[in-house]
Amino acid sequence: MSRLTAAMLAYVGLGVLTWLTITDTRLRAGTLLILGLFAFKSWVRRNDVMHPGGESETDESEAEQVSKPM
Repeated sequence: MSRLTAAMLAYVGLGVLTWLTITDTRLRAGTLLILGLFAFKSWVRRNDVMHPGGESETDESEAEQVSKPM
């Protein structure tokens, strides 16, 4: 089982516990929204973890050209 799968299962478990224990609908919705944002961030960051240093040499050279004054 990958770490991403374990994290997503943990977010689902926390979502179920939130749904079952929080009765106020606004508080429940806010909590589920925050959990969803954390899950989305974990899913998006998986690419950075799998491929560290994702910038290519052309990206770095373009960044240097932009930062140099003319």
